[in-house]
Amino acid sequence: MICRRSLTVAILWTAVTLAGSPVKLARGQLPVRIWEEPLVIPTYEIGEPERNPIFYGGRAYQGARGAIYPYPLLDRLTDVRQNKTYRAVYLENKFIKVCVLPEIGGRILSAEDKTNGYDFFYHQHVIKPALIGMLGAWISGGVEWNVPHHHRATTYMAVDHTLQENPDGSKTIWIGEIELRHRMKWLIGLTLYPDKSYIEATVKLFNRTPFVHSFLYFANVAVHANENYQVIFPPSTEYATYHGKNQFSRWPISTSVFNEVDYTRGVDASWWKNHPAPTSWFCWKCEEDFFGGYDHGKQAGVVHVADHHVVPGKKLWEFANGPEGRMWDKILTEADGPYIELMAGAYSDNQPDYSWIQPYEVKTWKQYWYPIRQMGGVKNANLDAALNLKSRQALLAGQ
Repeated sequence: MICRRSLTVAILWTAVTLAGSPVKLARGQLPVRIWEEPLVIPTYEIGEPERNPIFYGGRAYQGARGAIYPYPLLDRLTDVRQNKTYRAVYLENKFIKVCVLPEIGGRILSAEDKTNGYDFFYHQHVIKPALIGMLGAWISGGVEWNVPHHHRATTYMAVDHTLQENPDGSKTIWIGEIELRHRMKWLIGLTLYPDKSYIEATVKLFNRTPFVHSFLYFANVAVHANENYQVIFPPSTEYATYHGKNQFSRWPISTSVFNEVDYTRGVDASWWKNHPAPTSWFCWKCEEDFFGGYDHGKQAGVVHVADHHVVPGKKLWEFANGPEGRMWDKILTEADGPYIELMAGAYSDNQPDYSWIQPYEVKTWKQYWYPIRQMGGVKNANLDAALNLKSRQALLAGQ
């Protein structure tokens, strides 16, 4: 639902997307559907796992100890492409349709805004692994759940799932597993409500052991990128930082050398097209509960909302618009093109910035995503609405 109104005539323009407004349903209409059905996706097969146990040999991975055992090493890629049938799980209401693949880590494969047909997550139409994950094989697209490590060990393995119908008419897909290294358990419940356009993720992490453990959690959200795509940190954001907080830059206009790239001429780092090399930008000291991205060409985007006291992490990552980045378009997909990762971290605002979970402790938090359209960007957002505000001068200048 979109509305526009002038707050101050000839000076300000406002656009609002309502995410949680009530909608009157016809009698007998099923407001939320949940079901399973086969889904055929062209898939590049991986070879047999390494039969020998691979013990720790000093390997570092994403700032953590890069152990393999007791998991198998999945490092044998092939060029064998064939159609494979997956067990897909769907959630759908009047506004959005979501597809989840429990057989590939419980990843959200796609999420469509039914009001305009826009995939507000990167919809991968082929399964084409590359050696990026903790164990090797990894695919891009959708939403990947990274816990207790980044690109977790089972990101390309099947996880448990179950379907739940709730008394209020909402429906939930639960996915999760017991990870083998620390014997911790994680669950994520993806819920759609009858009258709301957001996806609610309820995340639960259980330390089932008498030992203190470290963990890192980031939801890795991929979105389709092109020259019109802009990453939106809250307007109060003045600085962004790199991994380990070892370097800083002004945001959104960078005037420094950041991650060995020279932005000193003054570069708007919020645009995908302005980065020549792979890069990460973490929002620094953000006190707002939202961030997102917007395709100004398609006039559509996505917003993430969560309590910043618990879910402070807001990260832009991209392979970028240079030759190295565009090479990955061919490695990870066939025709779906480049993407950006809009990562959202709980109990951490940086990578690798691990947190702690005490013996027998359970940590629970919620995150929300919803599509936006015809807004020109976002200046503020919560669970009720997203709002953009621009001066008339900026509109006339095409900004």
